[in-house]
Amino acid sequence: MTFSPSMTFINLPVKDLEKSMNFFKQIGFSFNPQFTDENAASMVINDNTFSMLLTEAHFQNFTDKEIVNATKQTECLVSFAVESREQVDAIIKKAIDAGGSYASEPRDYGYMYQVGFQDLDGHIWEVFHMDQSGNA
Repeated sequence: MTFSPSMTFINLPVKDLEKSMNFFKQIGFSFNPQFTDENAASMVINDNTFSMLLTEAHFQNFTDKEIVNATKQTECLVSFAVESREQVDAIIKKAIDAGGSYASEPRDYGYMYQVGFQDLDGHIWEVFHMDQSGNA
């Protein structure tokens, strides 16, 4: 992997790294083994976006702040675009089937369709499709 300034890394604390990795694998994400060990897993979202799933103990090495309980508080919403409305629904179904839960009901704005899910640690992921045809 060659690092570039256009890359984004979203670092998230997780209670059980193996369970979290299995959850995201069921949704369809892959992991870069070069940057994955017993403390962290590099989840590939796309060519320039990655989520570093870090055990809570390892995550704590990077901050002096208390780690929030994402099942009770929200610190951020992680959003990513997909190619179609059908792909939004397919990813949400996989997330729910893998043990996640709905974070929001489907929202249809005409030009944009989105649905949110919570992962096993309560982090909210918004999956959306943006109609760029100009017809919306």
